[in-house]
This record gives sequence, C-alpha cells and structure tokens, in this order.
Amino acid sequence: MTSAPAAKAARKDAALPLVGSTIDVARERELTLGAKVSHHFNAAGSALPTAAVVSAVVSHLRLEERVGGYEAAAQVKDRVEAVYGSAAALLGCDADEIALFDSASTGLRVLLDAFRPAPGSRIIASRSTYVSHALHLMTIQKEHGIDLVLAPTDAQRRVDLAALEALLADGRPTILTIAHVPTSSGLVEPVQEIGLLARRYDAGYLLDATQSVGHLEIDVARIGCHVLVTTGRKFLRAPRGTAFAFIERDCAAMLPPTAPDVRGSQWIRAFSWDVTGTARRFETWEAGIAGRLGLGVALDEASRRGIPETAEWLTSAGDVVRESLRAIPGVTIADPAGAASAIVTFLVDGVESAQVSAALADRQVRVVSVPATHGQWDLGDRAITSVVRASPHIYNDEDDISELLGGVAHIARQGGRP
Repeated sequence: MTSAPAAKAARKDAALPLVGSTIDVARERELTLGAKVSHHFNAAGSALPTAAVVSAVVSHLRLEERVGGYEAAAQVKDRVEAVYGSAAALLGCDADEIALFDSASTGLRVLLDAFRPAPGSRIIASRSTYVSHALHLMTIQKEHGIDLVLAPTDAQRRVDLAALEALLADGRPTILTIAHVPTSSGLVEPVQEIGLLARRYDAGYLLDATQSVGHLEIDVARIGCHVLVTTGRKFLRAPRGTAFAFIERDCAAMLPPTAPDVRGSQWIRAFSWDVTGTARRFETWEAGIAGRLGLGVALDEASRRGIPETAEWLTSAGDVVRESLRAIPGVTIADPAGAASAIVTFLVDGVESAQVSAALADRQVRVVSVPATHGQWDLGDRAITSVVRASPHIYNDEDDISELLGGVAHIARQGGRP
C-alpha cells in the first residue's frame, strides 16, 4: 500500500469534484460492495454494479431455479418490457426504437450487416474503432468489394470535419461508423458535428457509444445518428452480457435483418414471413432475462442519479486523474491533447503496461493494459505497443485516487525493478 506521507501528498493534489456536486460518493460506495474491496479504476472495462443490480439478477435466477426459465420469464414480462422505456429515456428516443442485445459487438455486427453495403460503396470508419468492429469492417471490405476508408484526423486525433466533408461531397453511397470514445484513450469524437454532415450528404451514420452511454450526455436526436449501439457493463454499471441499440424508426423500417428470428418475425406461409416494424426486428428470441432485469435497474439508477450531473463528475474526475498522473516523474499521458473524458491512458518509463497493471493489482488498484492489438488504427498508428488505462466512476473517492497515484509513483521510481 502507499506510504502515509505519499498518500497524504497525493490526496492534497487530487481533490475530486465533491464540492457543489449532487453526486453522493459516500452513498454510492455504500451501495457498491466492490468499492470496499479494492480501488477500482476499470469502469471503461466493466464497472462495479450496485447491490440492487446484483439482487435483480440473482433473484431472477432463483425464480428460474424454482419454476423454469420460460415460466420465470412470463412472470417478469412487464419488468423486461420496462427496460425498453428506460433505455429510450436515457437516449432521448422512443421505446420502439430500442433493441436489446447480448453485447455491443453483436449489435454493431447485426446492424451494420443490415445496411447491406453493396460493392462499390464506401464505409468511412474513425481511427478510434474498436478491434472487434474493425475486424468485421475489414472482412466486409475483403469479401464484398467495399471501399474501407479511415476518416482523416486533426491535430487532436479527432475526426477532421472539413476533410470528412470533402470525402462525403463526392456523393458516393457511404456508411459512417464512428466510436464516440475509444477503448484506447480519453478522446471524445465530435459526434454531433459528424451527424450534421451525415444528414447533409445522406450517409448512414452508425455510432459506437459503448464508452459514452452512462458517461457523457447522449441525445440521439441532437447527435443525428441513424443507429447507436452501447453496452451495459461499462459506465452504466449493468451486468456483463447486456447491451442495447437505438435504431431510428424510419431507418429500421428500411433495414430488414439479414438473419430474421422468431423474436421479430412471423413465418406466415411456406416461403414467406413478416417482420415487425420496430427495432425488435433485430433481436433474437433467446436472451438472458436475469441480465436484462439487472440492466433495467442500472438504467433507472443512472437516470435517477442524473446523467448531466454524472457526466460532469466523471469528466472532472478524469481531469484530476490525468493531471495528477502527469505530475509524476517518469509518467507520460498517452491521451491526445484535449481529451475530456473519464478514460485516462498513460505510460511509465521503462515498464511494460501489463507489468504496471499487474503491480497495481498487487496493491488492490484495478486498472488494465490496453494493447495495440485492440486499436491498431489508433495505438498502432501512434507506434504505441500498449497503454495503461485508468477509468474512475462515481464510487471512487480521494483515498482511491491516492492509492492509484502512490502506486504509479512507486512503480515509476522502481523503473520495473522488483
């Protein structure tokens, strides 16, 4: 653990945005068992759930144990139905524009395939694209004759809006796929401005919001995306194996699923079927009901807490962590200039990122190492083999920050030596 003098100095330099904030960190810690077990800075991977989220999941599994899966699902049908409304309220859309998935990767794959990019058309992807989605994009390029173009970036490595407009102005059929916040840095893409360009030039706009829903303020109407996909396990603090998507109503009506399922389709004659007009046309019948109930609890908790208030707290906490790490000798912030999120990436001179993560774990400080193999268009392009990623949430207090900073300072002083 960090020595008392080091912890005291770190705490002095790392005051979290508690004064004037409506976020009650002490209460959030009381509601979160994991906050008492370790110093958890991996909200961008899988955040700590509240006791109420866990209870919703476990209680339903116990119900399935007693009465069976189908019977248990029938008993909680109304509660599952309410999840659509809770997700819609968070995104600023209607419940019939929400589809539930088991992961954001599944949602991105299903919905991109539904656009049916044709040979000779073009996909423009942000350099912030996550590995799973990038692999799908490259497969489509290879197998279907699609032009895959990486969106030009500005000095802050965000999508260069003027250069993007110049690309779109040629009139080619285009799908834009943008990661709002990447896994590999604290960058925030200008998603609203991109939305204006997508609408102006009639481009399909798919937004990967896995790192931003529950983290930043999201309004799909203001952003202007046709599709948004996100996960439950990150900043929303929902169970793993949960995700959802917004599909604009008119867009959904024009995108028949490539693999219709009984959940959203009806087999009406020997060789014909009808597909529902709502976003549920992209879902599958089989689902983890317990996880979806936990997702609903997490969504409602996020709404009650207040997304604007949570976003302000998280981005401020990110700034505190980023600037405090920057002050430690031997530590380099890897985030592009102007990064403004709760995701902070850094390097320690002479120490591999995985080694830093492991050494911090020995101190019960939870961060992760993100390798270039998870973001070749970003980390690989910057010739960075891996970064350490720290991502706070509202259950982190100043003692957590002190332990993180003290641990990193110790590792930097040791330079990788035991």
